[in-house]
Amino acid sequence: MTLQLQIKLITKQPDYSVPETVLEVPENVTTKELNLLLNSLLKGDVGEDEFEEFDFLLLGELIRTPLSQHIEAKSSSLEQVHEIEYFLKYPAPTPENSLIHDDWVSGVDSMNKWILTGCYDATVHIWGTDGEHKLTIPGHTAPIKSVAWLKYENDEYTFISTSHDETAILWQWNERSNAVDCIHVCKGHARSVDCVDVNASTNRFATGSYDQMLKIWSADNETENAGGDDDKKRFKSDNLKTKVKTPLMTLSGHTDGISGVQWIDTNEIATCSLDCTLRIWDAELGGMKHQLSLDYI
Repeated sequence: MTLQLQIKLITKQPDYSVPETVLEVPENVTTKELNLLLNSLLKGDVGEDEFEEFDFLLLGELIRTPLSQHIEAKSSSLEQVHEIEYFLKYPAPTPENSLIHDDWVSGVDSMNKWILTGCYDATVHIWGTDGEHKLTIPGHTAPIKSVAWLKYENDEYTFISTSHDETAILWQWNERSNAVDCIHVCKGHARSVDCVDVNASTNRFATGSYDQMLKIWSADNETENAGGDDDKKRFKSDNLKTKVKTPLMTLSGHTDGISGVQWIDTNEIATCSLDCTLRIWDAELGGMKHQLSLDYI
């Protein structure tokens, strides 16, 4: 003899609410039968075109097995009245477009109608939001780790790419001519430069590296040092005029690689690291303000 279970159907979506009365259903009822029951309560006899599909939540988990199995798996009693929350089921999202690269895509950022991506084949790419591929930019000699738009002025976009080759590069792209120039090569890290973020004023940016260091850089178009022949040999394109930029400040404290960096406000930066800590830094005075230790990051 099939056991009858007592349930209440509840929802946080008022357009689909039904009276919260106790209902009896067979112990082997599935979401298919629950959907039929709920639709009949909502609309009476419904045709195929009017059928709405719902998901059901019980004891903190979506129901995916017969009801009695679900209840027993959660170590709950079959004899009590169970409140099952339901909500309209939406289809899984599908991509509107797909931008195909030749290798792993390791970084992405957007500004206005343009998308910036970094790839493990050591190239940076500019795309339109409509999927048009505008430009492939060589320059780094190892995989790209992160990218970030810096600013837009007079048809000129400035952006940053960081790489496993221990550098960050500042680029300037002219939207009208679709031409790109290397403004600066930022040198100072001793390992892969894994993350970058730009402050709200767009006059400074910060990088985090596997060398455990946080570095702060000026975004102004000024050259600290002129790159020599050895610098030029590091880049694939002979047209790149490598003007070396050095950091304004280097902040140490992490004991393993920095995996993420974020400006909090004008003078505060947050970093996370493989050393299982989150640290807050003072970018004005130069030093750590707070440290949060976690089990993992």
